[in-house]
Amino acid sequence: MSIRVLMVCLGNICRSPMADGLLRQKVALNNLDIEVDSAGTANYHVGSAPDHRMIKTAAKNGTPIDFLRARQFSNHDFSAFDYILVMDKSNYRNVCALAPDQLSQEKVHLLLDFLSDEALEEVPDPYYGTETDFQFVYDLLDRATDSFLAKLKNYTK
Repeated sequence: MSIRVLMVCLGNICRSPMADGLLRQKVALNNLDIEVDSAGTANYHVGSAPDHRMIKTAAKNGTPIDFLRARQFSNHDFSAFDYILVMDKSNYRNVCALAPDQLSQEKVHLLLDFLSDEALEEVPDPYYGTETDFQFVYDLLDRATDSFLAKLKNYTK
């Protein structure tokens, strides 16, 4: 039985597609039975490719994400996914507010909660930042997805 993971940020063009791409790559490399997707809580960019700066950062680091397209989070996602990993507290609140019940709400986690050695609680949004900010977010998400997979493997053993 496949585990299903959804990455969520605001517009689904920077942080969540990067987390999606990183996790997809690690799942494929390790031949894991995990399905990965991403979504945004807002509908600003539905159908759009990830931000060109995030695509560039991802490609520079060997993680293609140019094939991903933004979509908006929906109530159906609660039944379709086992883990809903959000990038920040604002999106956490927005997703939890849509949860139809307690069980659905318990699927929602801050992604950085899986990264116990990180002082940050939220993945910063690099949208208005520099190339350095995009690289910082890439590195943070790389470590966070590693940690999530490690904890998932320990849990499923």
